[in-house]
Order: sequence, then structure tokens, then C-alpha cells
Amino acid sequence: MFKDGLLRGRRILVTGGGTGLGKGMAERFLQLGAELFICGRRQKVCEETAAELMGEYGGKITAYGVDIRDPAAVDAMVADIFTSAPLTDLINNAAGNFISRTEDLSSRGFDAVANIVMHGTFYVTHAVGKRWIAGGHRGNVVSIVVTWIYNGSPYVVPSAMSKSAIHTMTMSLATEWAGHGIRLNAIAPGVIPTEGASKRLSPGQGPTDRTVRDNPMGRVGRMEELQNLATFLIADGCEWLTGQTITLDGSQSHATGSNFYELRHWTDAQWQAARDAIKTQNEKDRAQRSV
Repeated sequence: MFKDGLLRGRRILVTGGGTGLGKGMAERFLQLGAELFICGRRQKVCEETAAELMGEYGGKITAYGVDIRDPAAVDAMVADIFTSAPLTDLINNAAGNFISRTEDLSSRGFDAVANIVMHGTFYVTHAVGKRWIAGGHRGNVVSIVVTWIYNGSPYVVPSAMSKSAIHTMTMSLATEWAGHGIRLNAIAPGVIPTEGASKRLSPGQGPTDRTVRDNPMGRVGRMEELQNLATFLIADGCEWLTGQTITLDGSQSHATGSNFYELRHWTDAQWQAARDAIKTQNEKDRAQRSV
């Protein structure tokens, strides 16, 4: 779809770049010649991803272990990257989410999502954007949101609220920063299977079952479709495109709302089983981070 070397000379930061959608986008950018910077809370995972992708495609990836909920740590990472040369593009992909009845949420549970998605995304965007403006550099920001920003979603209220904030940030900064040559756009993907999302959003069931059944195209999304759209949004040639959120979901959100409304039929026992499964996964993740 794109010519070889399309992104040569570009320096791109992908948050949450060690796994899932972030890793997929980073892979495509590397293939097209970009220099990559990826970050995540688990530095070891990011380093393993960097080694894997460079071993397969060559190029250069620098890995950072950064919790984007910490604004000082974010600013230090971005300052370190800019020491050698400015970034050209930022992909806001890091996120957190899990299903829960809202009345069962604790304040810590709400903050676990909101602090990553809303606060963390702003911290990174602000740290990069202010340096672009100070240095007179052009730049692109692409943020990953969800289709629920348009119609809301029960049982994932912290995510729906926080992703809506990123959608609003995209529109707001697109107008504020356009005069500096900085573009901001967002992608709202449907289900593109990744390990992390399925464990917290579909505990105890196949992560793609509902999408295959309900999607107008009868399938889930493919990683290359997200890779291609993200590449298009940062590539040269369409600089008047800014402030937009593009849905990539086979029209499922038009047909069904594409949210978690169907979980209204769950019993107390099913919700308890989901909480137990999510708790077990969280404990596994904490154990991995401590290794």
C-alpha cells in the first residue's frame, strides 16, 4: 500500500508500544524506515519487543520503561528523546480498561483507567507538543480512542469518559496548534484481537465471538488495517486533515452501537466470575513487572 522508505527520517514515539496495537503500529512504521521510540510500564517487555522487531526488520528502536501516569517521568523521557533530535510523530496508544458494573467500581478502579487514558495521554501530548512549539517544529499526533466516544457504553464508564476526553483534546488542540504546523487525529478501532484487552474485557469467553456474530462484515479487524490507517494519518500529502476521529470497525458501531450493553443480562455470579478473572490477571501482571 505504501512505497518503501515512506517514513525514512521520521522519529516516532509509540506509547504502550511493547504489546498489542502499539506493537503492531510500531512494526509497520519500522518497516517503512522510521526510527522508533516505544514506552510502557514494563521496560523488559519493551526491550524484548525492540529486539524482536529490529532482529526482523533492522532499523532502530529505543525502549523506555515509563509509567505515563507520572508527568515528571514522561517529561524526562521526552527530554531525553529530544536531546539528539526532535520527534516528528506521536502515537498515543497506552490505555487500560476492564468491565465492571459502575456501582461496583472503587475510586481506585476508576483512577486506574482515567489516570492512564486521560491524564497520561495529555501528559505525553503536552510534553511533546510544547517542545515542537518552542523549537518551531511541525508534528503529528495520532491517538487511539474507542467508538463509545459517540454513544457511550455501560460497564466501561471510566474508559468511555476518558477516551471521550482524548477525542475532545484532539479537536481542541487541532485548532489551537494548527498555526504551528501540528496536526492531531484519532482512530476509533473496533475489535482487533490483542491478548491484554481480551483478558479484561471478555473474561471467560472468546474475545472475538460477539464481533464475528454482530459485525456487518462478519469478522474482526486485522492489524494491517490499523497499521495502514495510522501510517496514512502521519504520512505527508494530506496536511489539511486534522482534528478528526476516524472509526475503523466494519460499520459495527452503526449497526449495533458496538458497546457492552448486552452484559445487562449477566447475573451476580457472572459478574463475580469476571471480577475474579480480572483480579487474577492483574496479579499475574504485577508478578511479571517485579521480575
